[in-house]
Amino acid sequence: MSFIDQLKWTSDGLIPAIVQDHRTGRVLMMAWMNRASLEKTVETRRTWFWSRSRKKFWMKGESSGHVQVVRDMSFDCDGDTLLIQVDQTGAACHEGYQSCFFRSIEGGGEAWRTTEPLLETPESIYGSK
Repeated sequence: MSFIDQLKWTSDGLIPAIVQDHRTGRVLMMAWMNRASLEKTVETRRTWFWSRSRKKFWMKGESSGHVQVVRDMSFDCDGDTLLIQVDQTGAACHEGYQSCFFRSIEGGGEAWRTTEPLLETPESIYGSK
């Protein structure tokens, strides 16, 4: 039996995947996977996801070139969350930051601040829309 058969999927057939930089441990992003995207990730050693908003299967970096090479994959004790450690090329965030978690909440939650530099503008990554 494959590890995939041990996982606990949501009612719509998805599982959250936390993506972490293999070298630094920095959490880069969280995205959803369905069975097909997880199987493709295992097969290609590149991250593939399911976009809930676009209802589309996609590979990280397919339009930006900012690919993720998988170094290790694990799942938690409940089998309902994946942890994927990668070597990241370029920005992981579609807004041009290394991590999607580039904002920190301050004080009692009234404010936030940007905690890392912008690597590239979205326009330079994806072009003008």
